[in-house]
Amino acid sequence: MSCLDTIADYGLRSIGIGERVLPRGDGIGLCEQFTLIGSGLIWNVYFGALALLFGFVFATALALAKASPRAALRKPAEWFVFVFRGSPLFIQFFVTYEALVLLPQGGLHLGGLTIPTGWVTSAWSGALFVLFLNTSAYAAEIFYGALRAVPKGDLEAADAYGLTGWARFRRVVWPTMLRLAWPAYTNEAIFLFHATTLVFFSSFPAYQQRGDALYYAKYFADKTFDPFIPYPIAAFYFVLVTLTIIGIFGVINRRLNRHLPQAARPRLRIRPQLIR
Repeated sequence: MSCLDTIADYGLRSIGIGERVLPRGDGIGLCEQFTLIGSGLIWNVYFGALALLFGFVFATALALAKASPRAALRKPAEWFVFVFRGSPLFIQFFVTYEALVLLPQGGLHLGGLTIPTGWVTSAWSGALFVLFLNTSAYAAEIFYGALRAVPKGDLEAADAYGLTGWARFRRVVWPTMLRLAWPAYTNEAIFLFHATTLVFFSSFPAYQQRGDALYYAKYFADKTFDPFIPYPIAAFYFVLVTLTIIGIFGVINRRLNRHLPQAARPRLRIRPQLIR
């Protein structure tokens, strides 16, 4: 079997398209490992992209709530951020899974309506939910710090132009907050994609045993008794993902700072987190 045939058979296996039986024995080569680990990366990108997208919106709301003078808004936001930043992500996976399995397997019955609940314990939904909550808490703290760092001169200029309420937030506060928070938020996005590898170790089962990149890396390490090939391949793919994130977020960073002189535009400085 040529490498092109392998890619055709296994390139989309992680989402249920292509060959169902994994290669064994002499059928395992570099092409098979690169193809299947790359196929599993689809799930990692799925987890990271959706958690980042929805988490961005929720984190903005949390940051505004935390900066609110009203205790009814501020206190819940502060406790949410504290709990999810203060506990390990790995523990959050297990606690959430154990809570979700307590739901009735037959669904929740509300009057004449039945809401199915079995799907929430699958990795594609339950693990995504945990990642969403976790990144929302970290991003909210980043946005909150940036919100407090908005220059008073910008706010005074907005007042002088007669901008109040939503118009003031949309045209002055929010763009400035993003500009100040973006370098730190870029690091959070990178770490989130790296954290998607923890889904493999969590209690959430993979979709029909078609797992992520680490699922296939472990499979090849067990079958070939050589972990020094599949795991570096997985690391290589995540390096590519990291470079892609840096490129995309760098374009957005330049867009956010397009009004500044070239010499005054902050450059992204990536500081990978070794521990969280």
